[in-house]
Amino acid sequence: MDRITAARVFITIAERGSMIAAADTLDMSRAMVTRYLAEMEEWAGARLLHRSTRRLSLTDAGDITLARCRRMLEVADDMAVASGADADTPQGLLRITCSQSLAMAELAPAVGEFLQRYPRTAVDLQMSNRAVNLIEERIDLALRVTNALEPNLIARQLGDCDSVVCAAPAYLRQHGTPQRPQDLAAHNCLTYAYFGKSLWQFTGPDGAALSVPVSGNLSANEDLVLLKAAEQGCGIALQPLYSAAAPIADGRLVALLPGYAPQRMGIYGVYASRQHMAPALRAMLDFLLTRFHAKRGAQPR
Repeated sequence: MDRITAARVFITIAERGSMIAAADTLDMSRAMVTRYLAEMEEWAGARLLHRSTRRLSLTDAGDITLARCRRMLEVADDMAVASGADADTPQGLLRITCSQSLAMAELAPAVGEFLQRYPRTAVDLQMSNRAVNLIEERIDLALRVTNALEPNLIARQLGDCDSVVCAAPAYLRQHGTPQRPQDLAAHNCLTYAYFGKSLWQFTGPDGAALSVPVSGNLSANEDLVLLKAAEQGCGIALQPLYSAAAPIADGRLVALLPGYAPQRMGIYGVYASRQHMAPALRAMLDFLLTRFHAKRGAQPR
């Protein structure tokens, strides 16, 4: 197909904000506009548009390609966003989102090491517990701790997240120490709004699964809030081990229910598309997978 026409089509899509509007402006069928856009993405070697049911927006590669198209293709040989020797070199900006606790405990040090290894990359780290719309918010990678990913998501499991039930020594002196998961029903349990709010799940010493109803006077959508409340003696918390390990080690919290393992969660990297995946995103996924697995191998089981 004609690359010059493909460039004009791409410019029109970007300016009008939709495929239908571009087709009307150019007096083309929507199918032809779609074909020209596919030609442009094939030529550029990258995904140029984030597509959602409500709107289109440019990817980082789309911004670069749009500027080059507007120079009327006099530098057509430079049109590829990443070509030649740089085709597989991680470079450019990665927008990443994850919870505050995961960012502080795991991702911040990992990002620092990643940026040193790949100096042509940059990271915009946004901390949030909500499940963001990757396309509409232009997020390249979302890290989620869950066992219930939506089936339509594109995701890669990067590691596991173990949890621990814990409480402050002051709370235990006043209210006693639970010996079995069933004893939690008599305690003030600090619950996480997005997971296990009223039901904590365990595997017992014999391998049997247990589900224990819990309740308390504090619920939050950020587990660091619950961790701080537990340290202050407000109740018993179910915390990711990566958050609770330090206060347990220095005595601010006590690990409870030895022999009963809370349900293990998966740490997933969620992204928008497998097609035209940027080298920087692929490198980050591989880097985090290696890092999480190395840390698990170093931990006592």
